[in-house]
Amino acid sequence: MKLTILFGGASFEHEISIVSAITLKQKLSKFDLSFVFCDQDHTFYIIEPSKMKAVTFSKGLHKKMPKLSITNGAFVQKGLLGSTEHSGTVLNLIHGADGEDGSIAALLDFFSIKYIGPRVDASVFSYDKRYTKWLCKARGIKSLESESLSTKEHSNIKIPYPIIVKPARLGSSIGVSIVREENKLDYALESAFEFDNNVLVEPFIDGVKEYNLAGFRANGKFHFSIVEEPHKEEFLDFEKKYMDFSRSEQVLNADVTKELELKLRANFEKVYKDLFEGSLIRCDFFVVNNDVYLNEINPIPGSMANYLFEDFQGSLEMLINSLPHAKRPKVNYEYIHSISKAKGK
Repeated sequence: MKLTILFGGASFEHEISIVSAITLKQKLSKFDLSFVFCDQDHTFYIIEPSKMKAVTFSKGLHKKMPKLSITNGAFVQKGLLGSTEHSGTVLNLIHGADGEDGSIAALLDFFSIKYIGPRVDASVFSYDKRYTKWLCKARGIKSLESESLSTKEHSNIKIPYPIIVKPARLGSSIGVSIVREENKLDYALESAFEFDNNVLVEPFIDGVKEYNLAGFRANGKFHFSIVEEPHKEEFLDFEKKYMDFSRSEQVLNADVTKELELKLRANFEKVYKDLFEGSLIRCDFFVVNNDVYLNEINPIPGSMANYLFEDFQGSLEMLINSLPHAKRPKVNYEYIHSISKAKGK
């Protein structure tokens, strides 16, 4: 089965995407893999599988590889003897901007290319943490109270300390700070505003239980990963999450009751249903007083959360065979013809 892994992008998470792609090369040996790299200038390159190494990108060696254009149904490599089409299903593995903000989804939809990943509407609600809060409210999912601030409009924070400050549109814990005293707030805001013009503030709960659950829907049925309880100190900072992106060995199932596992799955379904079709996503949950709260949605999790699935390759095969198809209206110009006939032209 052909699968094209699309990675890179113009994002603060560009390097994380490269690490994810290298990891998946090792995990998807049963697939006929192609690798398409999108650099920070939005130029596409076809990368030889043997060159899928970090040094290829850090030293700019990818620029010596063939450039690609995009046409209906495929990426295209132009050569002296003609053009070669790289068709098949695309796995959108671009983390952060471009990949998770809906840009790549819109591009692939526009050119009728089949792909695994969030569609435009799903990207809107998962990329911006403020909009994720709106989704929670609309679907009856609990989430922590929050306040949003922008570089143009600051206000006094009403949430009692300690708080956690995070960029509204960035993952991997980049720019995230825990603030225990008001005199530390300005520094935390400055750090967050380096990455985004909008910031989300939430209460920080010491020792809160956190669980990760990944899954997808194929053939009308949900398929779930194991439940993971990530190891952390105060919170999962960038360094810990960065190491997670290169994980390929399956982790141990968290020690949770069946009742809690069912609660996590029920909340996952509320998030996913009729919005994230065609995606394998990971939801990160908090559990407070036995109540489940959605922390965030990872529409393109690091290394596709391969380490949470017993049969990751089989899971992707199921998803590929159950991807949604965008319907295009048929244009037959009947309206224009009727106008022309009425005018005798």
